Parts: sequence; structure tokens; C-alpha cells
Amino acid sequence: MKDLVRQEIAASATTLVIKVGTRVLTRSDGQLDYDRIARLAEEMHQIMATGRHVALVSSGAVGAGMGRLGLRYRPTDLAHLQAVAAVGQSALVEAYERSLRRFGRHAAQVLLTAEDLEDRTRYLNARNTILTLMHYGAVPIINENDTVSVDELQTTFGDNDRLAAIVTNLIQAPLLVLLSDVDGLYDGDPSDPAARLVPMVQRLDRSVFDLVRDEATGLSKGGMASKLEAARQATAAGENVIIASGREPDVLGKILAGESVGTLVLARGRTVAARKRWIGFNVRPRGHVVVDEGARRAVEHEGRSLLPIGVVHVRGRFRKGDVVALCHPEGEEFARGLTNYSSEELQRLKGHKTGEIAAILGHHPYDEVVHRDNMVVTA
Repeated sequence: MKDLVRQEIAASATTLVIKVGTRVLTRSDGQLDYDRIARLAEEMHQIMATGRHVALVSSGAVGAGMGRLGLRYRPTDLAHLQAVAAVGQSALVEAYERSLRRFGRHAAQVLLTAEDLEDRTRYLNARNTILTLMHYGAVPIINENDTVSVDELQTTFGDNDRLAAIVTNLIQAPLLVLLSDVDGLYDGDPSDPAARLVPMVQRLDRSVFDLVRDEATGLSKGGMASKLEAARQATAAGENVIIASGREPDVLGKILAGESVGTLVLARGRTVAARKRWIGFNVRPRGHVVVDEGARRAVEHEGRSLLPIGVVHVRGRFRKGDVVALCHPEGEEFARGLTNYSSEELQRLKGHKTGEIAAILGHHPYDEVVHRDNMVVTA
């Protein structure tokens, strides 16, 4: 059944970011499902034939590597995971290239690390490369560079759901489609016959996250919780998200036809400018600044800058120009921004009036700790 809201979203989606999970792309034995990859390639071609652009964030490298190497279980240590991913990545891209070539298109491998997108120059380079690839009619096949990413050093994205949200913000795609092995978000355990699919989410609050019933598997790192977190990042920047089954025939065609498939998570508010997307959703905070209730209200609801008098606690070590998270008195993040002061300076300034800055530091470079022009509300 077609839905007017979905039809409007589909009509405005000139660019799509599609994320496909490991459990969609692999069979139960861990081997790549080449038939499913071929069908996905055909659906992407059909989308591109309408004049739209597509970027694909694809899991499956570790699963493909397990299949090629004859492994029954996912490795648990970093070196073995990276080696298996290196073997599997080539198989994954080969499969996409072979399937897309039938339609006169090509797959373009794009491997990223979190560091690539936290550096402003490298971030812009990645954006320009992906946009240029789409201009040529190629499909960027985007994945984390698992062979060099190190979780212990916080250089990973965590999972490809988060990477997909980052790519959506990177290229300002109006629609993110997260293809999973389930039909969408359910109001209970999906295996329970009484559970019902949630067709639309207008606000991603705690009650929505409480619906999640994820189970760990041997192949996938993600789950519904990570998909909802990715949806939170994308919708906060003004883009729409659909979570649907990658195993449903012609699922992408149905989505672009405005049919009611999966769970639609609606965008919140206006589209966020490109620079503020980088600040608010792509860079990991170097520290946390806890503010009082008055400062929280001024920043979150009145569009004001953060002043020293509103700062209660400073956590972490950061320098001027780093991204910091602004937190409620209870500790929950509600905004991010570029700090005008280092953590050491802010420890001395917290709770003081603007007129006291010069006396405390010996100079007065800024009135604001974080200026509103360099801040994004993420709550």
C-alpha cells in the first residue's frame, strides 16, 4: 500500500545511501550469497536509471573472508579479524563489480577510517571523491578500512550502521536505507507472532529504543539498536531513514514507489548545514563539558552560545578548536561544538562571568566557550 508521506520522501530523494548488513549478504555457512548481491546490483541500477545517485555502505568483508578461508567462527582478536577482512574485501568488491557490469556500471571501492572523517581536509576529500564517483555513474562501495582501523585507539566507526549515517551526512543524502535481515522495528520480539511492525517513528525517544530485542550472532556487529542510533544521527541532520528487509524482493523499488515497507524514521527539523554536520555528527568529542540547567536551556532551546558561567564540570583533555560534547547536569549529551578554550583554561574559567576572563587568564580572547555558529544541538 502506498503512503503519501513516503511518496513525498521518495520523490525528493535524489541521492540515496544504502547500507546492507552481513546477514543479508551471506548464507548460513558464512559464504557470500552471490544471487542476492546480483539482485541488489540490479535494484541499484534501476534507481540510477531514474537519474538518482546511489552510495552503498556494505558489510560482508569479514563474512566473505571467513567463507574463502573456510572458517566456521568469526575471529575474536584484532589481527585475525583484520586479516580475514582483507581477504574478504576483494571478494566482496569483485562480486559487486561483476553484477554491476551487466548494466554498464562499475563498483568503486572506498575504504575509510574514523580518522579520515575527523580531519576536516580529509573529510572534504572523501566527500568530493564520492560525489565525483556518482557523477561518473559508478556505485561507491564504502566500507571501513578494517585492516588498519583499531578500536582500542578509537579509530573505528563501531559498525557500518554508524558509518552509513556518517556517509549520509557527508554527502547530504536525503534518504538513508538500512537493509537488515528483519522487516524493521517491531513493538516486541520479532520472533513473537504477536509482535507488530512499527511502520513510522516520528520521534526517537527512550520508548523507541526500549523496543529493541537484539541477539548476538557470529557474523554481525550491528543490530536494531545500532540502526536506531544511526537513524538518530541522520534524522537529527534533517534526513529521513527507512529500516527494511534486504531479503524482500525489489525492496528498493518498493521504497521509491512510496510503498509502506519497513520502518520509516522521519527527519527532525530543518536540514543541517554541511559544516555543522561535520562538527555534530562526524567528529568524536575530545572532552565533555557539563553545564547547568540555565545554560542547557539557553543553548538547546534559545540558540545561544555557551558562556563560562554556565559550565559546571570539565572532563577529558582537549585543546582550543577541538570538538567537545555539551552535557546535561545528569551527564547526557545534548550538543557538540568547537571549543574556544582548552580543558585547562576552562577548568579555571568554569562558573565565572565573562568580565572575569582577563583577570583569570591574563588575556580575554573570547566571550564564549562555544559560539552558537560552531555548535550543533544533537539531542
